[in-house]
Amino acid sequence: MTAPMTRPMPAPMPEPEPAALLEVSGLSLWRGSRKILDEVSLRLGRGETLALVGESGAGKSTIAVALMGLMSAREARVEGRLRFDDLPDLLALRERDWAGLRGRRMSMVFQDAGAALNPCYTVGSQLVSVLRRKLGLGRAEARTRAVALLEGVGINDAAARLSAYPHQLSGGMQQRVMVAIALACNPELLLADEPTSALDVTIQAQIIRLILDQTRARGASCIFVLHDLALASQSCDRIVVLYAGQVMEAGATRTVLERPLHPYTQALKSCVVEIGTDELAPLDGGVPAYDRMPAGCRFATRCPRAAPRCAAERPPLATLDGREIACWNPGDPA
Repeated sequence: MTAPMTRPMPAPMPEPEPAALLEVSGLSLWRGSRKILDEVSLRLGRGETLALVGESGAGKSTIAVALMGLMSAREARVEGRLRFDDLPDLLALRERDWAGLRGRRMSMVFQDAGAALNPCYTVGSQLVSVLRRKLGLGRAEARTRAVALLEGVGINDAAARLSAYPHQLSGGMQQRVMVAIALACNPELLLADEPTSALDVTIQAQIIRLILDQTRARGASCIFVLHDLALASQSCDRIVVLYAGQVMEAGATRTVLERPLHPYTQALKSCVVEIGTDELAPLDGGVPAYDRMPAGCRFATRCPRAAPRCAAERPPLATLDGREIACWNPGDPA
């Protein structure tokens, strides 16, 4: 008796990408004649967490500042298109429009909370003023909400802490206050610029987990500016690898970090200490000065696979093997 024929199981359908909350297209930024950002493009879905990674000087923080509209025309010239939800181009907004957007729909946690918080005011007055100005709450209601926000970010005896000045708090507590201020109005987008760089290593993981838990509980999207690939791999859905103001590789974090195809991403990963790593392989040389950048790929001066075309002609950001990559000679390391 022959066995009945069975139909093959259909291949699982890939999960659709979440709707875009933010789309950056061709973002370029000049300081005088120096081109700091060179046609940066990226996408952030609703509820996603994105990491911007790269060496110092890669342009990570500059992107965050530009997204928040904190770059004046006197400081820099910015071109490109920044679409945020129903706003077709953030670069076209007037300052009074930005005033209604910052803090309310998008917010930022800065690197050094001790420098970002005003030393002349208590943390309570700084938090209450945000709630009153942005949400129109009365003083008593704002104070009650401020206590709840501080409790939500893990600050004990929150009511008493409202009367503390920033210098009376530890670095970790200052950063928790910054997170509470940034999330006070339930923004749709949070930018966290190296939020753990000034903290002890024992506190860093707590702050990253706090930001992730708080944004996910609110259904918000988050962009982390990081230099630590290990943190990026543990906390972010997607990753954008930057070098000297250009996007080298971007995609799902697991896809990019488990099998990087760009020589620069491979070099970054080779500098991370992992179990079973015999030795580290740091990159030779340094980032060229902005007035001496190659016309093509800016990594060409340090790339082990560079060809004459690389320095002369910029590679487009193209889709390859489940990620976007800008490279004329991509592939696994030799």
